[in-house]
Amino acid sequence: MFEKFFKLSEHGTTVKTEILAGITTFLTMGYILIVNPIILSKTGMPFGALITATALSSAIATLVMALYANMPFGLAPGMGLNAFFAFTVVLGMGYSWEFALTAVFLEGVIFLILTFLNVREAIVNSIPINLKYAISAGIGLFIAFIGLQGASIVVDNPAVLLGLGDMLSVNPLICVFGVLVIGVLHHKKVKGALMIGILSSTVLALILGAAKFNGIFSAPASLAPIFFKLDFSNVFSLDMATVLFTFLFVDMFDTVGTLVGVASKANMLDSDGKLPGVKKALFADAVGTTVGALLGTCTVTTYVESAAGVEEGGRTGLTALVISGLFLLSLFISPLITMVPGAATAPVLIVVGLFMLTPILKVDFADFTEGLPAFLAMIIMPLTYSISEGIAFGIISYTALKLCSGRAKEVSVVTYIVALIFIGKFFM
Repeated sequence: MFEKFFKLSEHGTTVKTEILAGITTFLTMGYILIVNPIILSKTGMPFGALITATALSSAIATLVMALYANMPFGLAPGMGLNAFFAFTVVLGMGYSWEFALTAVFLEGVIFLILTFLNVREAIVNSIPINLKYAISAGIGLFIAFIGLQGASIVVDNPAVLLGLGDMLSVNPLICVFGVLVIGVLHHKKVKGALMIGILSSTVLALILGAAKFNGIFSAPASLAPIFFKLDFSNVFSLDMATVLFTFLFVDMFDTVGTLVGVASKANMLDSDGKLPGVKKALFADAVGTTVGALLGTCTVTTYVESAAGVEEGGRTGLTALVISGLFLLSLFISPLITMVPGAATAPVLIVVGLFMLTPILKVDFADFTEGLPAFLAMIIMPLTYSISEGIAFGIISYTALKLCSGRAKEVSVVTYIVALIFIGKFFM
């Protein structure tokens, strides 16, 4: 049944590999089950209901990715987007969380329309091939940076922004242990090296007191306090337009960057540098955002941690189906899932960051009009903590260099339009 539906042999994978990949991706992105409710609850939304909304919206969106797009990507409420929702729209601008949910709902509807009209697909295809390779490498640096932060190896330093943490404290030690375990197992070609790394690091965290066992089962909280709580009273205001544009812009290019970057690493791009079936993947993202708003959570987007599952060999929607199933299961075993500390998943992010760098070898650095934009896209992502900002610098510099070098015809019309949109955003 799985072979016929997901075409496993055609994609060079097996049921066992896909299941392992799905579990690995879920464990690396499972932190969202607790982090998203923590952030959104600052607005006054009930914490328990947010856990339920986070799990359900992630499960539904990833299920669409699995059954409709047949791609190995996990989706969940987006980090950064949830912070904008809580701290800017609600706490900063003074609007209700119902107003913010309405903006997310409208974003999802607009994305459904843009996906149907092939606008988002055209944007994905407009990214030059060398930039697509660089986006993969940039995402690699970005998620490794997230892992280093999560393990307190990289910490705040007011003098120079960043600094080295206390390497003899618990979290860095757990992370180093996990990296060593994964490195050795991967060198010996042991299947499931990433998942074993997470589990062994979690055990060490329990021993060292960095994680606490709080049981296994729990009943999901009711969605009633946040379900379908939309407020259309300010839908035509300037503030709604500003909030809506920000949600649209960040989610659009974060999703595009993740799909392109992870697909590049998985060799899923065709000979023209396009991702077959990308429209279906973008549809899953749009459905997730729309449904998520109705359930009571922020923008649902494709997760960069999907790279962990791809590295384990995940190539089809069966990987996403496993992720979706685990999100549903987490409704009843949230104490067990949330027990895994950031220091235990950090090793996977660091190692996968290395794996994501390999497409950079395909970039034509001999051509400066290709190499410099690729470098800027790659380096800006971790430094600004944003995939979309990295794409912006890459697209703008690519377009400008081609124009100034007398090679304007090499740039597509859509790429010019995207570059102008990015430039316009800087003036907002």
